Amino acid sequence: MKSASDLARFSALVLAGDRHPGDPVAALGASDCKALTPVHGIPMLHRVVATLQASDQIDQITLVGPHRPLLDGDPFMHALLSSGVVSALEPAASPSASALKGLQHIAADLVFVTTADHALLRPEMVDYFLERSRSSGCDVTVAVTPLKTVLAMFPDNRRTAIKLHDGPYCGSNMFAFMTPESEKLAAFWTNIEQQRKNPRKVIAKALGFAATLRYLLGILSLDQAMQRISAIVGVRVGVVVMPFAEAAVDVDSLSDHRLVEKTLQQRELTPD
Repeated sequence: MKSASDLARFSALVLAGDRHPGDPVAALGASDCKALTPVHGIPMLHRVVATLQASDQIDQITLVGPHRPLLDGDPFMHALLSSGVVSALEPAASPSASALKGLQHIAADLVFVTTADHALLRPEMVDYFLERSRSSGCDVTVAVTPLKTVLAMFPDNRRTAIKLHDGPYCGSNMFAFMTPESEKLAAFWTNIEQQRKNPRKVIAKALGFAATLRYLLGILSLDQAMQRISAIVGVRVGVVVMPFAEAAVDVDSLSDHRLVEKTLQQRELTPD
């Protein structure tokens, strides 16, 4: 069996564009850019890039957003871009459009996609996800975290979850695209992302009437949902269930920002 160092590495795409003006998280930073908003003293984008650099599974890193003048105005990011360690594209109109743009630009066989607001991301999470993605036999995989895992660590935190027969699951902002066909999922994602905070609408669009009915009756499992999505999209879509509560935490709100800052402070007090 090949070791991790012998395997082809993933290219990484970091979605870092601002979604809408007036984002309260973006307003916390000096540049009014969410990706560059500090958490516990360090901009979120810096944290995500450093995590990817520390991963055994990642090779090149490409940002899709924020706009280049913002990156050039940030000394840390400007240095990485000038040295060629990181490259950058202008963001598209939406996260899914940015992902598709990045996938087409990189044109690599193995691409890992995450977001700039995944400030609690750690190298071991990335490696866990990608190691299991490699062995999944799928074209593309999506990370999910059981809601019970999230609530065990963050009992007071509210997260959007898809309720399935084998338990509610939270999205975890990690995707592995592993074949040319996997780009179809990015296009499919574009059609449903506007309802991402409304799980029932997402299920209805993604699964069709019969599977939606099973979901509403509480008898649709995670595997059945993936099988149905695979059939509709035309690619083999799989999931990796994450054992890390932090995998499901991104910084979408001021309460998320406070939670992440508190968690990072606790990490410093209790290092591994």
